[in-house]
Amino acid sequence: MKINDVPIVDTFAEAFESHYSRFLITAKTEKWVEIAARETTGFASSIIGCSAEAGVESYLSGDVTPDGRPGVVVQIWTGKKKMLHELLDRIGQCVLTAPTTAVFNWCGEGCETVDVGRKMRYFGDGYAKKTKIGGRRMYAIPIMMGEFLIERDFGFSKGVAGGNFLIMGSDLDSSLSAAEAAEAAIAGVAGVITSFPGGVCASGSKVGSNKYDFMKATTSELFCPSLRDEIQGSMVPEGVGSIAEIVLNGVSRDAVAQAMKLGIEAATSVEGIEQISAANYGGTLGNVPIKLYELWG
Repeated sequence: MKINDVPIVDTFAEAFESHYSRFLITAKTEKWVEIAARETTGFASSIIGCSAEAGVESYLSGDVTPDGRPGVVVQIWTGKKKMLHELLDRIGQCVLTAPTTAVFNWCGEGCETVDVGRKMRYFGDGYAKKTKIGGRRMYAIPIMMGEFLIERDFGFSKGVAGGNFLIMGSDLDSSLSAAEAAEAAIAGVAGVITSFPGGVCASGSKVGSNKYDFMKATTSELFCPSLRDEIQGSMVPEGVGSIAEIVLNGVSRDAVAQAMKLGIEAATSVEGIEQISAANYGGTLGNVPIKLYELWG
């Protein structure tokens, strides 16, 4: 099978179920929206070494936000039991401290809830007050620059994490350009984030280690072009000098699959892409296989 004349390997991305929270940050200007989003989603590329995975889903205009100001929808992914603590840490340290911000639940119907805002009110040292914006139950916490507004309850639900595809380029420039094109295409899919820097993972990993029992993840040597002639079983085709991985989390399997399809189509439109594949562990890690061929089925 080929897309834009680029071969697609008959394999699958090994995704898995995980929990996410989805919320909206607003601020007085787009500048402070972007700053708050960047801080909130920092150090959250992979659950392998971070307390959570996080990313920006979309930026919104004031026409669709509860307080009429520009905003950004972010997602935080972590274990169900860790969700409240993760939200309190990230919102408390990264949003509450950012000038002019407010935070609203954006998870939608059918989500479980945690009382992030009700607990955050204690920062107000007894001076926080109940209020409402657009029918939403909020707390107004007095701060030195005015008031920090936060919704009382935040939703979280189960989604699909770890969708992925590998962009195999003839050189670094081609794989990077294709990865950037893929990320731009994925950015238009509602409910999906890419948690790695700029949406691109340069250092794809495998579970465990061949040599070090204290490592829970190490480099995926089968996909390292520099090792092609040094190891047995290399999966790097001749002519491939650089491989970029795109990893996606989404509110549903369908959302992740749609984003993968659009990302692959965009990546394969770039000159110098030799092949598209995906990372999996034979089904031993995740319970949501997403077959590449079926994306166009």
